[in-house]
Amino acid sequence: MERISIIIPVYNEEGSIARTLGSLAPVEADEIIVVDGGSTDRTVEIARGFTGKVFISEKGRSRQMNLGAARAECEILFFLHADCIPPENALSLIRESLRDESVVMGAFDIRYSSPSLCYRVVSSSANLRSRLTSVPYGDQGIFLKKETFESLGGFADIPLMEDIELGRRAKRMGRIAFIDIPVTVSPRRFEKEGLLYGVLRDWILAFSYTVLGTSPEKLVRHYRDVR
Repeated sequence: MERISIIIPVYNEEGSIARTLGSLAPVEADEIIVVDGGSTDRTVEIARGFTGKVFISEKGRSRQMNLGAARAECEILFFLHADCIPPENALSLIRESLRDESVVMGAFDIRYSSPSLCYRVVSSSANLRSRLTSVPYGDQGIFLKKETFESLGGFADIPLMEDIELGRRAKRMGRIAFIDIPVTVSPRRFEKEGLLYGVLRDWILAFSYTVLGTSPEKLVRHYRDVR
């Protein structure tokens, strides 16, 4: 049975990292890797209470995830955001998806940890978008075999849209699978910025990158790093 490394990039996540890492106990991960981008709070200290594999990197989600992948010892990589919680059977679902030789990458649906109808509409729209475009966002929990990740050259060293960029390259190699059992995502960004503003901003940024070809370096100026 192929083993799975869960890789979590973090930066000033002391408010959420314990909950995320604690939720992985029933998942029974083969390896949990946390890559910190220079936090100034207690993130590293808290993470070390859950796993011995905590590494320090330059800030930047791409760089942090690439470092985590380089240090991973398992055959499958599962990239998880610090405010996302996977289903308890996530690893078996990942293994089952990747048994299909036509699948080069996969991700989960999402749902927000809020009972609000508005958040259900937003998550349903995001899940539909990912299926229509065959490109997942990072908060969906991207997974793929390590050898595939290495053959793709890893995440591009860009400040934003690294998930979409990797997905666009991956789908040229084969099929992207989507699992309808969701990852639970914190709505904290939308709660701090406003739901309508956050959704419209994210859509505009994604459209500008994928359709208009605007560089991530320009787009990142309009993206707030909310914790």
